[in-house]
Amino acid sequence: MTIQLSGPRLPAASGKADRLVIFCHGYGADGNDLIGLASHWQRQMPTTAFASPHAPERCTMSPTGYQWFGITRMQPDEMLRGVEKAAPVLNAFIDAELARHGLDGTRLALVGFSQGTMMSLHVGLRRVQPPAAIVGFSGALPGAEKLPAEIVSRPPVLLVHGDADDMIPVQALHAAANGLGAAGVAVRWHVSRGIGHGIAPDGLELAGRFLVDAFAGKLAVKPDAAPIGVKIPG
Repeated sequence: MTIQLSGPRLPAASGKADRLVIFCHGYGADGNDLIGLASHWQRQMPTTAFASPHAPERCTMSPTGYQWFGITRMQPDEMLRGVEKAAPVLNAFIDAELARHGLDGTRLALVGFSQGTMMSLHVGLRRVQPPAAIVGFSGALPGAEKLPAEIVSRPPVLLVHGDADDMIPVQALHAAANGLGAAGVAVRWHVSRGIGHGIAPDGLELAGRFLVDAFAGKLAVKPDAAPIGVKIPG
């Protein structure tokens, strides 16, 4: 049986969408957890539609929430198996949402939190049509060692993490940035001071500006350009 995701949506403020942002929530949450971010960015991106699907499985540790995949050990091999298993379901949702708005894959941005960041990075970097951007909050990059052989597209990526995160330590940001850079991806990153496993106002603002620039083509990297890893001051 094919799993079809559903979740909250917010239409473009202008009434007609020419861009699409899809949120991927974290472990134990649901689509409602991130759709509220759209209201912070609508004024900057009035022609952008937003969708925030519930992950495909009920969460084993929080029955009222959802998970992209189960977690028992937080080990790299387990996370890699998880994103690989869930990837087809997320890809199907992305394709359906793009078709619903009459958009191609280059008009897409993926925004993830925690486990949703893992999903956004895994899926976004393997789509034939490169997304306009990927933003990852408080997440990690499973399977970094496999990425150079599997990568299909190289959209600009922004990673944001709190330095007081005790769920996924901030070192995961640096490991992800290094792994992405090794695969030729242009990465920008920002550490929010004193922030735990969450999204701070500074990260939210930076992500909004990043998406605006990405959709405008201001972050495009020439094919022969070297990958970059840029710290965004904040």
